Amino acid sequence: MIEEMDNSIISYLMVFPSQDPLDRADFNAVEYINTLFPTEQSLANIDEVVNKIRLKIRRLDDNIRTVVRGQTNVGQDGRQALEEAQKAIQQLFGKIKDIKDKAEKSEQMVKEITRDIKQLDHAKRHLTTSITTLNHLHMLAGGVDSLEAMTRRRQYGEVANLLQGVMNVLEHFHKYMGIPQIRQLSERVKAAQTELGQQILADFEEAFPSQGTKVLLCVSPSLEMTILLLTTGLVFDLHLHQVAWLDKIDRRYAWIKRQLVDYEEKYGRMFPREWCMAERIAVEFCHVTRTELAKIMRTRAKEIEVKLLLFAIQRTTNFEGFLAKRFSGCTLTDGTLKKLESPPPSTNPFLEDEPTPEMEELATEKGDLDQPKKPKAPDNPFHGIVSKCFEPHLYVYIESQDKNLGELIDRFVADFKAQGPPKPNTDEGGAVLPSCADLFVYYKKCMVQCSQLSTGEPMIALTTIFQKYLREYAWKILSGNLPKTTTSSGGLTISSLLKEKEGSEVAKFTLEELCLICSILSTAEYCLATTQQLEEKLKEKVDVSLIERINLTGEMDTFSTVISSSIQLLVQDLDAACDPALTAMSKMQWQNVEHVGDQSPYVTSVILHIKQNVPIIRDNLASTRKYFTQFCIKFANSFIPKFITHLFKCKPISMVGAEQLLLDTHSLKMVLLDLPSIGSQVVRKAPASYTKIVVKGMTRAEMILKVVMAPHEPLVVFVDNYIKLLTDCNTETFQKILDMKGLKRSEQSSMLELLRQRLPAPPSGAESSGSLSLTAPTPEQESSRIRKLEKLIKKRL
Repeated sequence: MIEEMDNSIISYLMVFPSQDPLDRADFNAVEYINTLFPTEQSLANIDEVVNKIRLKIRRLDDNIRTVVRGQTNVGQDGRQALEEAQKAIQQLFGKIKDIKDKAEKSEQMVKEITRDIKQLDHAKRHLTTSITTLNHLHMLAGGVDSLEAMTRRRQYGEVANLLQGVMNVLEHFHKYMGIPQIRQLSERVKAAQTELGQQILADFEEAFPSQGTKVLLCVSPSLEMTILLLTTGLVFDLHLHQVAWLDKIDRRYAWIKRQLVDYEEKYGRMFPREWCMAERIAVEFCHVTRTELAKIMRTRAKEIEVKLLLFAIQRTTNFEGFLAKRFSGCTLTDGTLKKLESPPPSTNPFLEDEPTPEMEELATEKGDLDQPKKPKAPDNPFHGIVSKCFEPHLYVYIESQDKNLGELIDRFVADFKAQGPPKPNTDEGGAVLPSCADLFVYYKKCMVQCSQLSTGEPMIALTTIFQKYLREYAWKILSGNLPKTTTSSGGLTISSLLKEKEGSEVAKFTLEELCLICSILSTAEYCLATTQQLEEKLKEKVDVSLIERINLTGEMDTFSTVISSSIQLLVQDLDAACDPALTAMSKMQWQNVEHVGDQSPYVTSVILHIKQNVPIIRDNLASTRKYFTQFCIKFANSFIPKFITHLFKCKPISMVGAEQLLLDTHSLKMVLLDLPSIGSQVVRKAPASYTKIVVKGMTRAEMILKVVMAPHEPLVVFVDNYIKLLTDCNTETFQKILDMKGLKRSEQSSMLELLRQRLPAPPSGAESSGSLSLTAPTPEQESSRIRKLEKLIKKRL
C-alpha cells in the first residue's frame, strides 16, 4: 500500500509540478537547512521554524490519512460493480442461447422448403449433359460415316476439314472409351486415317515416279516427311552420285537451288504452310550431302589438297548462309542437328572467292589483333549442317599452314640478308622490322579461317604451329641478327667485341649496329605485346572446354629474353667504351698532383662516349621509352660499381689528388644524372628510380674520397668520421681507404683494431650486402680543405 501511495505521489508531482524544495528529486537536506539558516543570527528563530515544519507534517499526515480512507472505499465500490457485471453477462448469455436455438429451427425449415428445388436443379444439369453427349455421339457417328465415304471417293479437300472436326469431337469421348460402341467408333477413325494416308502416298507415288531408284529411309514416320521423301529423296540419290567429288560441289548447291524454286512454283500450294516443306527439302538435302561427302572423302582422303578443301568449305559455308537467309530453321528443333558449341564468327573469309580487305591489311600499328570488335552477327542455325563433314580432314589445312609459315620464315631470313639491317632513323625512332607485321597478319588470316572450319581440336593444332614459328622468328630473325663476333663458344661476349686499336681506343658498335640492336629490341617488344593479344583472341575463338590448352607464355618469355639481351648488349658496349678511361684514371700518379684544375681527361673521355651513344639509343627507342629507362638503370648499376672499384686502385693519393678526384667524381655524377636527356633538345626529368641509383652510388664515391681527404690523426676522430660517412662501413673497405692514403701496414693495424672495437654489431648479412645507403656528413665533420673544395666546385658550375 505504501508503495502504491509513493507511486501515486510521484505521478501527481509529474502531472502537477511543485516549486517546494522538499518535492525535488535531488533534494539535499544540508542545502535546505543552510537555506533556512544562512547566518548564525538566523538560528535565533529555530523554534519558530521547527513549529512551522511540525505543522506542515501534521497537515501532510491528515492528507495521507484521507487518501488512504478514500482508497478503502474505492475497493468496496469496485467489488460491487464487478458482481453487477457478472450478473449482466449471465443474462446476456441466456439471451444469445435462445437466439441460436431459434436460428437452428429456421435453418431446418429452409432445408425442408428447398429440398425439392435442389433435386430439380440436379435433374436439369444431368439432362443437359446427356443431351449434349447424345448430340456429340450423333455427330461422331455421322462424321465417321462421311469420313469413310469421302476417303473412298478421294475427296481430300472435304476430308481435311471433316477430319479435324471428327478428331475434336472424339476428344470429348476420351473418358468413355470403356464403352464398346465408343471404342469401335475411335478404331474406325484410326482406320480411316491410315487408309487416307496410304491413298495419299499412292497418289504421290503415281504423280512422282521413282525413276528406277529406291526410296530413301526416313527417321521420322510423319506423313509430311514421308511425302517429302517421295517427292525429293529419289532425285537426291540419283543426282548426288553424278556430282560426287569436291571439285563439283558447286553443282550440288546450284541444283538444289533450282529444285527449290521449281518446288515452290509447282507444289508450294499443295501443302500447309506450317509443314515448311521447302525447308524440309533443303534440310534433307543437307543431311544426304553431308553423309555422302563424308563417305567419299574417307575413301579418297589422299586426293584432298588444301586448295580443293578450302574451295569446298567456302562454297559450303556460302550455301549455309543462303539457307539462313531463306529459311528460319524451325525444322531443326526436332534434334536433326545439335546446336553448335560456339556461334560462327562475324566475318567469314570463305564467303567470297578473294580474301576480304580485313584479312589483307598490314599490321602497321601495335595491337593489330586487338581491333575494336564488330557487332556480333545473328547465329546461323544452318552453320555446320554440311560443313561439319570437313572437320576430320582439316589436318590438310594445318599441314599446309605449317609449310607456308616455314617458307615465310625462310623468306624473312633471306630478305634480311639481302637488304641488310635497317638504316638509322633518328627522326621516328627505331623501326620495327616489317617482317613481324607480315607474320602477324598471316597469323590473323589463319586464325579467322580456322575458326570458320572448326573451333575444336584443329584450333589447338594451329596454336601449336603458331608457337613453333613465333620461337623460330625470335631465334632466326631477332636473336640471330644481333651483332656479335665469332668466338669459340659462339656466345655474345663483350670481350670478343673489344679489340685494342690506337692508344686507348677500342672497337665499338657502329651507328648501324646500334640502330639494328634498337630495331630488334623494338620488334621484340611489338611481338611480345601482339603475342599476348594473339593468345586472348585464340581463347575467344576456341571452344570453352579447350581454353586452358591455349598458352603462349613460353613464347612471350622468349621475346622478353631477346629484349634483355638487346639491352645488355647496349649496356656492355657503352660500359666497355668507358673502360680505357677508368683504367687511365687508376694508373695516374695521384700523389704527384700539385693543384686542382679542370676535370681530368679520363672524365672528358667518359662523357664523350656517353654523348656519342646515349642520344642514338634514346632516339631509336623513342617508341619503347620504358626499355630506354631500363638501359639507363642497367648502365648506372654497371658503371658506378666499376668506377668505385677503379677508385680504390688510385693509390697513394695526396690531399690535392683527392680533391681533384672529388671534383671529377662530382662532374661524372652530374653527367649521369643528366644521362636520360643528354644531347636532347627536350629536357625531361629523369625517372625517380634511375636518379635514386645514381645519387646513392656516386654519393658513396664522394664519401670515400672525403674520408681519404680527412686527417688520420687523431685515430679515434678518423675512425668515427669513417663510420659516420659510410653507413656500409666494414674492415675491407676501410683497408682499401687506408691503402689510398698511403699508410704503412704498421699504422693500419692499430687503426683496423680500433675500427673493430667501435663498429656496432652488424645485422645478419650486413657485411656482405653491398648496401649503398648513405648519410650526408654534418658541417662539423667537414675539414676546412673539403669546404674550400666544395666552394671551388660551386664556383665552376
